[in-house]
Amino acid sequence: MLKKVFGSAVFGVEATTITVEVNVDTGIGYHLVGLPDNAIKESNFRIAAALQNNGYKIPGKKIIINMSPADLRKEGSAYDLTLAVGILAASEQIVAEHLEEYLIMGELSLDGSLQPIKGALPIAIKARDEGFKYIILPRQNAKEAAIVNDLIVYGVDTIKQVIRYFDTGHPLEQTLINTREEFYKNLEFPEFDFSDVKGQEGIKRCMEIAAAGGHNIILIGPPGAGKTMLAKRLPSILPPMTLHEALETTKIHSVVGRIKAHAGLMAQRPFRSPHHTISDVALVGGGAFPQPGEISLSHNGVLFLDELPEFKRSVLEVLRQPLEDREVTISRAKFTVTYPSSFMLVASMNPSPGGYFNDPNAPVTSSPAEMQRYLSKISGPLLDRIDIHIEVTPVPFEKLSDDRKGESSRDIRKRVTAARELQSQRFKESEIVHYNAQMNTKQIRKYCILDDDSNQLLKTAMERLNLSARAYDRILKVARTIADLEDADNINGSHISEAIQYRSLDREGWLG
Repeated sequence: MLKKVFGSAVFGVEATTITVEVNVDTGIGYHLVGLPDNAIKESNFRIAAALQNNGYKIPGKKIIINMSPADLRKEGSAYDLTLAVGILAASEQIVAEHLEEYLIMGELSLDGSLQPIKGALPIAIKARDEGFKYIILPRQNAKEAAIVNDLIVYGVDTIKQVIRYFDTGHPLEQTLINTREEFYKNLEFPEFDFSDVKGQEGIKRCMEIAAAGGHNIILIGPPGAGKTMLAKRLPSILPPMTLHEALETTKIHSVVGRIKAHAGLMAQRPFRSPHHTISDVALVGGGAFPQPGEISLSHNGVLFLDELPEFKRSVLEVLRQPLEDREVTISRAKFTVTYPSSFMLVASMNPSPGGYFNDPNAPVTSSPAEMQRYLSKISGPLLDRIDIHIEVTPVPFEKLSDDRKGESSRDIRKRVTAARELQSQRFKESEIVHYNAQMNTKQIRKYCILDDDSNQLLKTAMERLNLSARAYDRILKVARTIADLEDADNINGSHISEAIQYRSLDREGWLG
């Protein structure tokens, strides 16, 4: 007897429906075809034990299972439940009607309990788009899948529940969540707050500008100056995620199985801080069967690279294209996948190998030649793509011992959100540009018009600092953000002056 059951495969951040055709006929043998990987080929042992422990069995007949489309490679253990239901239905051990309305996924343990799967959210989105009425999957993934409207989600704990549902009509519990209510309920502030930072008012101002315009920023200073502390607090002043951003971010984390059990939509912007030993594939994504890398897991959030010169140069160079295009494309012989990677890059570094520069009281000093050799580990094209360069100096004892709290993240976030709203209105006709850092050359010329004095000031800075055309664009973008924070329609000389100050690594004494 032939039965068709439906599962799903995830490629990139999108899912593809897989039709599992199970044919039970006279004879002996178990044949699984359709380009399954080893994890799927091993599923017959898991299925046999799970059925045996729940009073059923794989029939001693000729079983042929085809996973269609047959030319698409399938991987992972998430098809166990799909195959098991197909075998039981085709061998008439259970009465399973209307299987064409169900998409079924889940990994089986030997006792018949279900383990969570990866990619539940894109699978549920695809199921709804293709007209499935129901989706059955492990209970740990049910909230994640229930984000999708117009789809009935059943979260189950064991295969016994699924068998009883199809065979006797024993009801399953539908997972229901109010996506908007759940999302807005979880928009609380992160653990870290700018009120904990003593002093560093100038650096806080830089972080506010970076957050308001989505600008990349690099912090340069000696050990213990507070670079990491400041970077960790940046997400607390970023505008709250929109529902669309939350859905995009959750999809990416779902694909790699990073959503916590029984969790729904991600409401907090991601903050990723990979170790400097990371490989280029782990950073941008890839592998034999491509997976998202750290830059995609940082989508709509912050990627923090601590001790930037300690990263391998090849790793840093692969950042150049994603920083410009805000997506990364991974190509293989048979397919290509594209992952979104619109993130804020925050980097920190010491000014020299010893950590100190031109400080006569420092425990370890480095010569200008040593410092230049250290800084040269970071290429000019990469630095050009970082809008704001700022020096972080140690906090004096008087400010460290001051008991007064600084300005809170909540207050800074209000100003940042107001500036972002101005930018949203400005770019409302564009589908890909939402804030100043994303502006292309045409938009810079349209929205960053300078008067004669500001133009002369920028010209002088360009000539004296020997800035590139890309650095020129970056200065204009940052100046536009500074103007937005002041709710100013036009950029003036003070905005340009402040933006030029945030190009520390272009000035003489660093790389000059």
